[in-house]
Amino acid sequence: MNNILEVRDLKVTYGGIEAVRGISFDVPEGKVVTLIGANGAGKSSTLRSIVGLEKPAAGTIQFERQELVDLGTENIVTRGITLVPEGRRVFVNLTVYENLRMGAYMRNDDLEADLNWVYDLFPRLKERSWQPAGTLSGGEQQMLAIARALMSKPKLIMMDEPSLGLAPIIVQGVFDIIREINRQGVTILLVEQNANMALKAADLAYVMETGKITMSGTGKELAENDEIKAAYLGKSRK
Repeated sequence: MNNILEVRDLKVTYGGIEAVRGISFDVPEGKVVTLIGANGAGKSSTLRSIVGLEKPAAGTIQFERQELVDLGTENIVTRGITLVPEGRRVFVNLTVYENLRMGAYMRNDDLEADLNWVYDLFPRLKERSWQPAGTLSGGEQQMLAIARALMSKPKLIMMDEPSLGLAPIIVQGVFDIIREINRQGVTILLVEQNANMALKAADLAYVMETGKITMSGTGKELAENDEIKAAYLGKSRK
């Protein structure tokens, strides 16, 4: 199995404090991989370093065998990685359609096929294409954030807490979309505090605690692990 992303000995520091403490992990091509862990574990810092928003203090990040460190975010996006940030961060004063166009700002080819693709994935966005993004519900804004990221035609899409602040029925819909995007050939790296949903969706999972990876396995293996059940799934050890 080919790894589309390989992270080795990654360290990220803020003012001398290590947020990420020398982690290594792989993302196999065509799979869903999740990082789970509590707030402050270093998950978001890991994603931000991969996409070039944070400069690692040490380590290597290779995407399709090419080093990403020092490339810069625009070059990384051009190579095929995009990030759906925590908190959605849609452009509230722009329409849905204009937000989608912003997701494709690095492209100079025809967008029509990809617009139709994301509208097929998110029919509600098509219905609201000329509506200001700030008037959408939280779930609709999350759909828009994912759709906007897809407009860059990524090979790897990273999502930071896509279920945050959403009602359970909406969360289920978001994870259904994540699975469908993956079925259509996009590799996914998912950071998520809803460990139950994340592990159900994931082919491969890593647990992060205080900047380190402490456990890894298939999503099913970790979901059945007693320690994970007690710490993240709200279930007592037997």
